[in-house]
Amino acid sequence: MRTFLRILGGIALALVVLIAGTLIGARFADGPWAMIAGGPFMSGQPHVGAEPDWSFVRDIQEIEWQTVEPARSRTTWVVYHGGRAFIPCGYLNTTLGRIWKQWPIEAERDGRAIVRIDGTLYERYLVRVTDDDILLGVVAELLRKYAGQGAAELTSVPEGLWVFELAPRA
Repeated sequence: MRTFLRILGGIALALVVLIAGTLIGARFADGPWAMIAGGPFMSGQPHVGAEPDWSFVRDIQEIEWQTVEPARSRTTWVVYHGGRAFIPCGYLNTTLGRIWKQWPIEAERDGRAIVRIDGTLYERYLVRVTDDDILLGVVAELLRKYAGQGAAELTSVPEGLWVFELAPRA
């Protein structure tokens, strides 16, 4: 029995070290590792020219983006609505959601961000959207794109959902 507990303890310790190493190592990576936040972007070419037509994100499931302060990158969904691009963030009505997702609070404090799509870097400003008319359109597109549902009966925005527009940086 004692040997079994030692083996079990060794396995648990190895898992803790592996997870901690992965989370720490990701902070030094060129972008996120799937759902694990990563370091600042070190590759990509800055977008030059006029404001992009964001309709191309309709066909993209996920994008990578980075806050400037703190310099951390993430992978997230992206929604196109009304000629603009948006990033949704859910689960903010739960304690676990608020502990796990710190970026929305950081984005409200300092909305400067960089979006990386197919190797192109777009300097953006994350602006939280609170207008219900815009939010209902974004949620309808979110449901269509990611849940395969229509939203004909959508009358309110789900509790705990924050939405940020990828606005141009002036």
